[in-house]
Amino acid sequence: MRIDFNQGAQPAIETKQTGAEPQAATSAAQAGSSQALGEDQAQLSGAHAQVQALAAQAAQLPEVRQEKVSALRQAVAAGRYQADPEQVAGAMLTEMIAGPAA
Repeated sequence: MRIDFNQGAQPAIETKQTGAEPQAATSAAQAGSSQALGEDQAQLSGAHAQVQALAAQAAQLPEVRQEKVSALRQAVAAGRYQADPEQVAGAMLTEMIAGPAA
C-alpha cells in the first residue's frame, strides 16, 4: 500500500455537533481537500505479480543440486576432497552463534 504524504490532513469528525462552528470547520476542511471526507484511495503496484512469478520459478528448481552432490561424493571416495580446518571451525562457530535456521 502506498501512502501519499502530500495530501493534507483531514480533521476528525465530532459526533456532537451543535451551533454553526462545526459546520464552518467542515466547510473549511472540504474546501482545503480535493476529496470528500471518508473517501479512501489505494494504489497497488505490480510487485505481487513479480513475486508470484519468481516463486513459481524457484519452485521449479530442484531441492538438491544432484550434480554437485555427485561430484563431491566422487571426490571424497577418491580422496581428493580436503576441507580447510579453519573454514570448518569458522563455519561451526558461526552456526553456533547464529543458532538453528527457522
